[in-house]
Amino acid sequence: MIGVIKGDIIASRKITDQEKWLSPLKEHLSSWGDTPRDWELMWGDFFQIEISHPEDVLKKVFEIKALIKKIEPLDERKKISTIDVRMAIGIGEKTYSGTRISESNGPAFIYAGDKFDVLKKENVTIGLKSPWEGFDEEMNLYLKLAGTFMDKWSVSSAELIGIVLKKNNTTQEEIGKILGIKQSGVSGRWNRANVDELMEVEKIFRRKIKNLLK
Repeated sequence: MIGVIKGDIIASRKITDQEKWLSPLKEHLSSWGDTPRDWELMWGDFFQIEISHPEDVLKKVFEIKALIKKIEPLDERKKISTIDVRMAIGIGEKTYSGTRISESNGPAFIYAGDKFDVLKKENVTIGLKSPWEGFDEEMNLYLKLAGTFMDKWSVSSAELIGIVLKKNNTTQEEIGKILGIKQSGVSGRWNRANVDELMEVEKIFRRKIKNLLK
């Protein structure tokens, strides 16, 4: 079993300098594996990523979400990034390994593609499909609810989320030192970003996947 992420950048064409989001995304994905075998950017703003341990896939999705949401908006008066990201997760078997991820195949890739095709219609930016219908139904509800605050993350909230996901056990005081703000300022951002709720969704996902894979 593997995890596959298929995604695209929403409103990417509004940004003249594509490197503003492209370079950080490439750098981030490079820390996970090699392109084009493990991940690939195609058609300008479409990407596909293979995650060898499916229990890690939702955390990876949240990391990408935070990375894109912390790109500074074109209008300096606004707090939310001009762009966003839409991602579908597929969990399943891999039956063929190509030299490029776009050539690889199997249920995990098919599930990710199927889910990606309906995300816009469902009016959500993150969704998943797996062999387990009950699991999909429950997790997609959690992701839909989490989307109500994730899609509205400000640049500063996304920056905080990125640190929390990267340094899981970091205290608010330590985060304050990284951001150059007081602990009270971190606490305010923490609540506005709904950090606790986000981490609870990731924790539930991880636990359920591990049980299903036993």
